[in-house]
Amino acid sequence: MEDVYFSDLRREMVELIAAHSAMVRDHMDKDAIDDRVMAAMAKVPRQEFVPVELRRMAYLDNPLPIGFEKTISQPFIVAFMTDLLDLEPHHRVLEIGTGLGYQAAVLGELAAVVYSVEIIEELAGDARRRLDGQGYDNVESKVGNGYYGWPEQAPFDAIMVTAAPDLIPPPLFGQLKPGGRMVIPAGIEKSQQLMMVRKEPEGHITTRDILPVMFSSMVTVT
Repeated sequence: MEDVYFSDLRREMVELIAAHSAMVRDHMDKDAIDDRVMAAMAKVPRQEFVPVELRRMAYLDNPLPIGFEKTISQPFIVAFMTDLLDLEPHHRVLEIGTGLGYQAAVLGELAAVVYSVEIIEELAGDARRRLDGQGYDNVESKVGNGYYGWPEQAPFDAIMVTAAPDLIPPPLFGQLKPGGRMVIPAGIEKSQQLMMVRKEPEGHITTRDILPVMFSSMVTVT
C-alpha cells in the first residue's frame, strides 16, 4: 500500500516539474525538460533518500533538511540541473556533494558511471547504504573535499556541483573533458547564480548565468 502511495506522489511530482519547466523554458533554450530526465525523476524513489521522519514529505517541491545543516534540493532543481548536463548513456559524471544520494541516483539512471564526493563522512556513509539498497552499483563514492574534484578518475563528460563556492574551483575546469559541461551554483550567500560551464572542443571555457539559486556553501579548504 505504501508503494502505491509513494508512486502516486512521485507521479504528481513529475507533473509539477513539467509545469515548472514550462515557466523557465527561456533558461533552458528549449520547451521542456528531456524525456529521459523526466523518466529518471519518475523512477527514483525519493523517499528512500531522505531522513525516515521526512519520508511522507519526500515529494513536496521544496528542499528538505538531511542533517549537518545540509538539504536535499527541491525536485524541480534536481531535474533542471540534470537536464542542463545533457547526459548520454556512455557518459562518466562527477558529482560534488553526495548528500544522502538522491541526485547521484538520478544521474545513475542516465549515465554509465557516477563518481560522487562528499566531505561529511556520516552523510557519505548513509548515502552509500541508501544507494546500495536501491541497486545503484554504477555510482562510486568517497569521502573527500569536492573542491578538488576526483582527479584519479578524471576527465569527466559532465560535472554536477550541489554546493556553492564563491568562485568556481579551478581544479574542476581541468577535470572536465573537452566538449563537456558543468552545472554549478556559485556566489556569495544570498547572491548565488546557477551557472553553466562548457569546455569547448579546443579547450576554451565559457560560462553562462542561468538563474538565481540558494544552495549550501561549499567547503573550500581542507
